[in-house]
Amino acid sequence: MSGPAAGPAIAFVGLGGMGRGLVKNMALKGLAVTATDMRPERVDEAVSFGAVAGSDPVAMAAEADIFGICITTAEAVQDLAIRRGVLDAMRPGAVFLDHTTVSPSHVDLMRQECERRGLRYCEAPMTRTPAHADRGEVNVLFGGDADLLEELRPVFATYAENIFHVGPAGHAIRLKLIHNYIAFANVASFCEGFALAAREGLDMTKVIGIISAAGGKSGMMDLYGELTLKRDFTPHMSLANAQKDVRYYAEWMNEAGLPAFMSRSVEQTYALASIMGHADEGCTAVIKAYEELTGIEARLPEPADTEAAQ
Repeated sequence: MSGPAAGPAIAFVGLGGMGRGLVKNMALKGLAVTATDMRPERVDEAVSFGAVAGSDPVAMAAEADIFGICITTAEAVQDLAIRRGVLDAMRPGAVFLDHTTVSPSHVDLMRQECERRGLRYCEAPMTRTPAHADRGEVNVLFGGDADLLEELRPVFATYAENIFHVGPAGHAIRLKLIHNYIAFANVASFCEGFALAAREGLDMTKVIGIISAAGGKSGMMDLYGELTLKRDFTPHMSLANAQKDVRYYAEWMNEAGLPAFMSRSVEQTYALASIMGHADEGCTAVIKAYEELTGIEARLPEPADTEAAQ
């Protein structure tokens, strides 16, 4: 701890890949944060950082100036906030801070539900990875009033490298979903290409370099391309979450009256890999759907294989 806990009383639900890092940095940088999660071992770890262990989110909400949440889906947020009574327990004027990647319709609903109770809703989806969250280097996308952003900025600053005010409420999640759709469509594309390259016997040591030397280069391939070919499917971003984000994007496309055939194809590709049993692996485990059809893994040769070839 850098000093005694100060500032607003913060309750936080969700200590997964991203939420863990947020709570860690808030606690270590002196904010008063009470945290909980479905997994007790995650709560114990948060306590080791200086957070207070919470249990019942409704009880936590009653004591909080800011109730933060970073869990799995819009549906799960609504269940906790509306049906299980978190919003009803919060004090008038308190902030419901939503870091979960949700949907535009969810943001509209939550803003209305908060306003009806005299609460303030803050949509603040994030980009980057759990490693960035651990280091306090996420990007926060904020949609809403500038006054609320300035009030929350000291909190965001404990775990964000960049804080972007993208416009009014609803704009942040829209930009996040566009970003995630493009990113995960890219992952699905290069995984398909890798699988085909392996099926056709191409030199897998050259695939990434050739693609990245031209227009096929991408940030997601830089992050995950080599790991994929090394068969490292650590769930920095799970396949299930990738499918969920693309599903929200495709639903939004339909609501906007636009054809969603590309995004639906990407979502169904992830759905297939999920049905095959890879939902809890990293998003690049989508390659396994192709591999199980071809019977050939896309991988870099083992060092011994390379030496033997020479």
